[in-house]
Amino acid sequence: MTALNRVPSLMARAGTASALTIAAMGGSIVAPGLAAEAEAATPASKALQIAASKKGSPYRWGATGPRRFDCSGLTLYSFKKAGKALPRTAAQQYNKTRHISAKSRRAGDLVFFHSGSSVYHVGIYAGHGKIWHAPKTGDVVRLQKIWTRSVWYGRVR
Repeated sequence: MTALNRVPSLMARAGTASALTIAAMGGSIVAPGLAAEAEAATPASKALQIAASKKGSPYRWGATGPRRFDCSGLTLYSFKKAGKALPRTAAQQYNKTRHISAKSRRAGDLVFFHSGSSVYHVGIYAGHGKIWHAPKTGDVVRLQKIWTRSVWYGRVR
């Protein structure tokens, strides 16, 4: 049963008047089992799902989808479909995000690869030290382990 299917039964148990009062006051109904599904609906998690759905799409420099991507084209496309705007390049995307520590990273955050102060690559953090990204010419969109410590993390606002 999906979260949407459970809402009518929750309202019946709580009483329509109670549910309307909660909604009118800007509150939300909290029920066991709904939190994980609600959390999965964030723009970052949607973007992560969209990037994963592009598995196997060919890399093409400068491409922003929907069939071919470069690294920042994949992140731009994924977040746009999830309702968030990002600039075009990896460096511009880094400057647009809220910078976070590795300890604070969550699935759906952006991972920026850098050399010194220059950002040269971006992917979407998938958890467990892995990213979805469009690696390079001749490759395809794929899930890969982060291969270096020279990364910064950013959260799309």
